[in-house]
Amino acid sequence: MLFIRLMHIPRLFHFTLEGVLLENVAVSLKRSFVVSLFVPLLFTVSAFAQVEPTAKPSATPSEPAKTNIRPTPQFPAEPFDKADIKAMASKCVRLETEVGDIEAEMYPESAPETVRNFLNMVATGFLDTTTFSRVVPGFVIQGGNAWTRIGGVSRELGARARRTIPDEPNKILHERGVLSMARADEPNTTTTNFFILVGNGSHLDGKFAAFGRVIKGIEVADAINKAPGAEEKPDKPVRIKKASVQACVATNPQ
Repeated sequence: MLFIRLMHIPRLFHFTLEGVLLENVAVSLKRSFVVSLFVPLLFTVSAFAQVEPTAKPSATPSEPAKTNIRPTPQFPAEPFDKADIKAMASKCVRLETEVGDIEAEMYPESAPETVRNFLNMVATGFLDTTTFSRVVPGFVIQGGNAWTRIGGVSRELGARARRTIPDEPNKILHERGVLSMARADEPNTTTTNFFILVGNGSHLDGKFAAFGRVIKGIEVADAINKAPGAEEKPDKPVRIKKASVQACVATNPQ
């Protein structure tokens, strides 16, 4: 019996040792499982701790006022700015050119602002030394281009040359001897360019602002129109030496 018990002691010891080993393995597995759960959790908490709170969007600041807005041009007062229709109708214009004089009467009752603009150009010397820079044979001669004057164009004169006036189409027919204002295709782009018809231009009726008529010197306009040139540009443009405003002289009926 003693032998048998002794024989069982190693087996018992073996089971005991095996149990201890298994228990140690189980503990190790538990620790590994706990660590495997804890470490990701630790990193997650750490990541949340490092995230800064989202900043609230600040209110959109109001756009600062522009400091480079182009100012509205301010032009000096001109002689006929406040003239009424009666006063303007009493005035005639003389254009003293290199080939003779042209005189014209004004029709402010049909185109008041156009006549005012033209009288102001003449009275301020704007037309002096400018040329009839465009000539269409048998049709018109055109003047009023400030950049054809002798001595160049100052900043103030250039601003005046670009100043526009409203369109004033009217019932005056575009026929020989009539003065009218030139403009671009767009409406209300009339500035300082004018033309004198030496022929008829019925296709302009009701579209352009006719404002006067030649009463003396239409033959001078004819001479300017017949000067040699090409593509509506005269070889030697005729210059207006001086333009002046004067009282119209009443003529006695014959």
